[in-house]
Amino acid sequence: MTIAFENVGIAVRDLEEAIAFFADLGLEVIGRDTVSGEWTDTAVGLDGNHARIVMLGTPDGSGRLELFEYIHPQAIETSPTLPNEIGMHRVAFSVDDLDAALATAARHGCLPLRGVAEYEGIYRLTYLRGPSGILVMLAQDLRKNP
Repeated sequence: MTIAFENVGIAVRDLEEAIAFFADLGLEVIGRDTVSGEWTDTAVGLDGNHARIVMLGTPDGSGRLELFEYIHPQAIETSPTLPNEIGMHRVAFSVDDLDAALATAARHGCLPLRGVAEYEGIYRLTYLRGPSGILVMLAQDLRKNP
C-alpha cells in the first residue's frame, strides 16, 4: 500500500474572502466547484450536503488547501481553535519574506497573535488568525532567506 498527502480541508464562513487572503499570500487557484448529491452526502456524512469548494495549491506544487463554504446544511459557528487545543490545529506555510507576508496578511485585517519569534537563528515565525478564524503559521527559514 502506498500513501500520499492530498490536502487539508477547511470550512470557511466566506469563500471569496478566504480565497483572496490565501491567493494574496501566493497560493494559486487550481479549481472550483459546487458539490451536492448522494455521493457527497455519503463521502462527507451529511444529508443534503451542498457546498462551494475551491482547491488552492502552492506554486511549487508541494501542498494543497481545499476551502469549502456550506450552502446546506447551514454552517455552524464555533470558537476559533486555540494553539493548545486538541484537534485540527493550524495550517503552516514557509515564506521567503516574513515581513512581506505579514504586510499582505495585515491588508486582510489578519495580525500576529502576539508578535514574531525567532527560533535559534533558524526560523522567524508567527501565528495569526486568517479568515473565518483559521489559525495560520508563517515561517521564514533564515538559512535560506536571511
